[in-house]
Formats: sequence, structure tokens, C-alpha cells
Amino acid sequence: MESSRRLYIDQEHPIVNRSALSFARAATKAAEEAGLGRDLVELINVRCSQMNACPACLKAHVPQLVRAGLDSVKIAVIPSWRDSEIFTPEERAVLEVAELVTDLPQPRDAHERYEEAAAVLTPEQLSAATWVAAAINTFNRISIVSGHPVR
Repeated sequence: MESSRRLYIDQEHPIVNRSALSFARAATKAAEEAGLGRDLVELINVRCSQMNACPACLKAHVPQLVRAGLDSVKIAVIPSWRDSEIFTPEERAVLEVAELVTDLPQPRDAHERYEEAAAVLTPEQLSAATWVAAAINTFNRISIVSGHPVR
């Protein structure tokens, strides 16, 4: 194999990739059934993808976030959401979950931050948001390791 050629692991092991896709679909379905709108699901996907610097996932999920109804100002401010008052309590809660799952802070800090999200989200929503974040983090890693191009 040439050193400049990237291995697309999703294509090398398609059955594993199909399982990852099923996992992501199940997480999204759980979120919808828990009452999290598509906008909140895509907000999680975008924030995790920003934190992981995954261009392929950002290219896929930013347009989906726009279609789900989040306005361009909020999308532009996502990286500094903590310093803004434009996000709803639900948006803030799922952004917190997205960052917790992506960055994995120390357990004591994680507990306090998780409790902040739990004050807004139901247990079912909190669990589903966590699964959505875990799923997109999986795809961020698949895309980054594979070097999926963004055209």
C-alpha cells in the first residue's frame, strides 16, 4: 500500500460500518421518541464534529441543522455557546451533553455538568442525547482516520 493512500475503514469492513450506521439510526430514533427534535439531534452532531474537527461530518450535518430550523446566527455561535444567551435551556443542555461525551472530563466535573443537563432534560432525553453524541463521535473518528475528503 502506498504511504499517501488512506484506507477508508468504512469500505474495508462494510459490515462493521453498517452496524455503526444502525447504531446511529437507533440513537436518533431514541432521541425522537424521547421528544428531542431533529434540531437538537443535529445540534449535538455539529458540536461534536466541531470539537473533533471532522470536516466530512460538518459538511453533512451543518446543512441538516439548517434544514431542522436552527438560524445562522446560532450556528455561527455554537463554539462559544456558554458565553451567549441566545440558546434555549434545551439547546444548552444538549450542547453540554455533546461536550461531555466528546471531551470526557474528570469524573467529578462530569457529574456536576451532567446534573446541569439533567435539570432540563428528562432521563430519557438525557440518555438519548448521550447516545446521539456517542454515535457521531464514532463517525467523526471513522471519517478522520479514513481521511474522507470534503469536496
